[in-house]
Amino acid sequence: LEDLQDAFDFCFKVHYQPGQDKNRDPQYTRQLQVLQAKLQNLDQQRRNVLAQMQQLLGRSETLRELLHQELGDWRERQQRSCLGAPTNTQLRPLETWFTELGQGLFQLQKLLRALSELRMKVTYERDPLAEETPLLQQRLQEQLKHLLKSAFVVEQQPNTPNPCKRPLVLRTSSKFSTRARLLVRLHDRNHRMEAKIHIDRDPPKIKGFRKFNILTSSSKTLLAGDSPQEGLICDFQYLTLKEQKDSRAGKGSKGASEGPLVVTEELHLITFTLAYAYCGLELELETSTLPFVIISNNNQLSSAWASILWFNMLSSDPKAQQFFSSPPLAPWPRLAEVLSWQFESVVERGLSRDHLLMLGEKLFG
Repeated sequence: LEDLQDAFDFCFKVHYQPGQDKNRDPQYTRQLQVLQAKLQNLDQQRRNVLAQMQQLLGRSETLRELLHQELGDWRERQQRSCLGAPTNTQLRPLETWFTELGQGLFQLQKLLRALSELRMKVTYERDPLAEETPLLQQRLQEQLKHLLKSAFVVEQQPNTPNPCKRPLVLRTSSKFSTRARLLVRLHDRNHRMEAKIHIDRDPPKIKGFRKFNILTSSSKTLLAGDSPQEGLICDFQYLTLKEQKDSRAGKGSKGASEGPLVVTEELHLITFTLAYAYCGLELELETSTLPFVIISNNNQLSSAWASILWFNMLSSDPKAQQFFSSPPLAPWPRLAEVLSWQFESVVERGLSRDHLLMLGEKLFG
């Protein structure tokens, strides 16, 4: 396109000399016809390039929808793995697909900018670049934003280093860790990307809902490792939580913990935010953990774990912090499957049909 445009521009400046005398010159008329043919060819090539870009954007939308479905399947597998299910939660294949789609879209962005520069040099009436390039840029920006926002995920749910294999149950004053990952491995090394964590950023409107502070550093600069295989990771380790005390609580009062939900049914969330910038695009990305329970004593562990089991077994909304305000019933086949996962995660062997029948009789008679 650039070569065609330069050739047309040169011929136009040399040969196009409008005037009454010139218009009667047969040689000048032939030169105008050659110029018109060059312009028509340039116009057709511009339309061809724009049509190819439209087609590529349509295919990338289809691919992005497929990746969204794959990511949803991965989230379900991760949720089941928290309950002890034997399932694969590796992110490497998804990371590869997300990154390659991101590279393709950012390459299209560079080409669209190059087309805009060409239009600044040569334009004409009904120029397709003037009409279609802004619409393509808007469509491309929307695709990039959707891709990047969905590519920011929690790779490791909040977890304490205990031998009981009980993720999503945290204890005040005890250390825990959590990690998020950006699946699009593209970043500007000259731009400082800061990741932050917030606990209960948008708390539920429940009377007595406890509030907590993260005592250790709640922000980190996200740095890619020397190897591109390491990915873009926000790894927060050795975090601790401390409950905010309600100054209005009187002596002998339960204070902030007084409310309709017991401590072991109170669900909390950690939200990651990331200031992302690459190739002129700047976004704030956000992702949240699964709900977790915060306890202060080990004798609350069993009840807290029961809440985590019940939520992840039955809830389709990962942010439903008021789930236990009206908890649903669980069908026995679903509960039996989860109990079998529990045994398998600890002793590497699930429950047989006879085992489950015996447990069912114990529960239901």
